[in-house]
Amino acid sequence: MKTLHLNADELELNFDQTLKLANAAADQVLHRQGGAMLLSFYDRDRDLESPNGVSECHVGCAIPGWQDYAENRGGALMVNFEQGRFVFCYRPLDF
Repeated sequence: MKTLHLNADELELNFDQTLKLANAAADQVLHRQGGAMLLSFYDRDRDLESPNGVSECHVGCAIPGWQDYAENRGGALMVNFEQGRFVFCYRPLDF
């Protein structure tokens, strides 16, 4: 999976704001494949992941559950804000 690293900490963006930016970036990067679909995310500020509970069986693993979930469902792009503060995983729509 490709990773797009974005550092916008000086803008003090919240989860919803970074999600909007991540969606736009994913649509741009995956535009040749029909756009992007959000598969999973991680919000370190709230220790929240989606799908909920996917990391329960990944305790001690090198790959977090939300990333493994996306990789096994056609995930092609990870948008990572501020070194893991907010992370969003996408697949192309024409997967």
